[in-house]
Amino acid sequence: MDAPASRYHEVYARAQRDPQGFWAEAAQAIDWIEPAKQVFDPAAGVYGRWFPGAVCNTCWNAVDRHVMSGRGDQPAIIYDSPLAGQKRTLTYHRLQVETQVLAAILRNFGVAKGDRVVVYMPMVPEAVVAMLACARIGAVHSVVFGGFAANELATRIDDAAPKVILSASCGLEPGRIVKYKPLLDEAIRLARHKPDACLILQRPPEEAALVAGRDHDWAKVRDEAIIFARSVYDCVPVAATDPLYILYTSGTTGRPKGVVRDNGGHMVALAWSMKNLYGIAPGEVWWCGSDIGWVVGHSYIVYGPLLHGATSIMYEGKPVGTPDAGAFWRVISEHGAVAFFTAPTAFRAIKKEDPQGKLLAPYDLSKFRALFLAGERADPDTLQWAQRLLGKPVIDHWWQTETGWCIAGNPVGLGPLPVKPGSPTVPMPGYDVRIVDEACRELPANTMGSIVIKLPLPPGCLPTLWQADERMRESYLAEFPGCYKTADAGFKDEDGYLYIMGRTDDIINVAGHRLSTGGMEEVLASHQDVAECAVLGIKDSLKGEVPCGFIVLKAGVSRPPTEIERECVALVRERIGPVAAFKLAITVGRLPKTRSGKILRGTMKKIADGDHWTMPATIDDPAVLDEIGGALKGKDVGV
Repeated sequence: MDAPASRYHEVYARAQRDPQGFWAEAAQAIDWIEPAKQVFDPAAGVYGRWFPGAVCNTCWNAVDRHVMSGRGDQPAIIYDSPLAGQKRTLTYHRLQVETQVLAAILRNFGVAKGDRVVVYMPMVPEAVVAMLACARIGAVHSVVFGGFAANELATRIDDAAPKVILSASCGLEPGRIVKYKPLLDEAIRLARHKPDACLILQRPPEEAALVAGRDHDWAKVRDEAIIFARSVYDCVPVAATDPLYILYTSGTTGRPKGVVRDNGGHMVALAWSMKNLYGIAPGEVWWCGSDIGWVVGHSYIVYGPLLHGATSIMYEGKPVGTPDAGAFWRVISEHGAVAFFTAPTAFRAIKKEDPQGKLLAPYDLSKFRALFLAGERADPDTLQWAQRLLGKPVIDHWWQTETGWCIAGNPVGLGPLPVKPGSPTVPMPGYDVRIVDEACRELPANTMGSIVIKLPLPPGCLPTLWQADERMRESYLAEFPGCYKTADAGFKDEDGYLYIMGRTDDIINVAGHRLSTGGMEEVLASHQDVAECAVLGIKDSLKGEVPCGFIVLKAGVSRPPTEIERECVALVRERIGPVAAFKLAITVGRLPKTRSGKILRGTMKKIADGDHWTMPATIDDPAVLDEIGGALKGKDVGV
């Protein structure tokens, strides 16, 4: 029997035709203390504000209302940590109690509505409780990825000026303990702003020394507070346009940009996406394999599933090595996840270690319906490999820290559209995505250009940067008048499907020809022996730039790397043509990545060009950059 037709086109057209009516209807999924005076005010804020005049509370919508409606005994968070050797389940009722207690503790530390709280924690349930407790009392949380370098944490402390910092003694990585407390101590020493208090969660492998008068033991304070927590009056009413959180993303100047997320629009957008994009029903088990330090973790480990009344898996482990490349299949099977969202790089790691997918065999994935990929471009080869292995839809989608939820995807909940490998499919309702040239003129189908979004951005997207409206305008709105600059490049095909070919910085100019490194990576990834790859444009005195490909081979490949490199060069020249001027493929053991799995192409390019570079704050393993430099030696490039 044929699948029913997708409702996408009808829904998208309605959102374009009547955005206020569309989002007013979506807002009915949220409990409001006071409804909005108007759905959108174009005169407010930098480009307009959603739901001005409305009063609400995000914690109430994510926790309390589910307890009130009879979901108290349903699991809210399933914590699964092969690194700690622990599993815990927090029901909605237990989550409510823990959030009430921590909210009481924060209030005792003097935290009030509008104050900031920095959360510098590993992947443990207490981190979720920390975020929700802030939301409960109207405080603004700023989660910094656990283990971030001290100077990076210090810049965020200075910008956010938190009253309190919530942290832990350590984080866990395969084979090592990351000591958070010394990093936190050094960051506070470096920062001009000093917090009033720090609450430290002591983890068994590495208990930390506490600074008298400033630091407090989380468990001890919790046990004392639980006696009076019930007396704390409930969720604090906040304006829909008040900030829920600040999430810092790296700025080109080296100064981090504090992306602001408001309360009202954020709830409306995420609740809409859980049902209509991901196809999840309340009560179902959902897994987002990210970290709470990244936007994906904020949106789809914590807020999205909880606002929707689903069960969210929180996994502290890796796709391979904890203990093997079957780890993901175990988690999906054991907890009955119906859908999973992760980064393509995780599946490339699994494909490298277990190319035949043999480790899937022992696990029952009968409840599993769909895999969603985002965070970095999903090369067609990896997407098709996962689809063959799982026998389920594998769906790429594309969004950014700034947007907070999907810009372009394949809306399973509205009825899926045909998959085109290499494309994240189509814009979601509220996003008017256009491909333009330097003068902001729209380009015809299949012509590559800059990807912009016509203003206003939909609910859930950043209204501004933290205390930096002018920087918001300069960074995102100035270059293409009336549009938000995504800084990604790509094209739309004749069916309106979007193709993201890389950051605008990844479009290289080879002797006057604008070429996509993403397109070349697609070709390299299709080679039978290549597990993952990265293509950079490196300086060339004759052509301006020429592409250089770095390839990582699959486990068990025994052929000489030089032979595979020659085949890769021939493959690119065959599929893209001699215009690509692709002559150099280099085999490396691994690629440098951020902790969220994004390949550090910019740093690799600086190394290849012989330019000055600094160690990226987000790098997973700094030693890999020396390996890249070593692989480039003798290759007739800039190093």
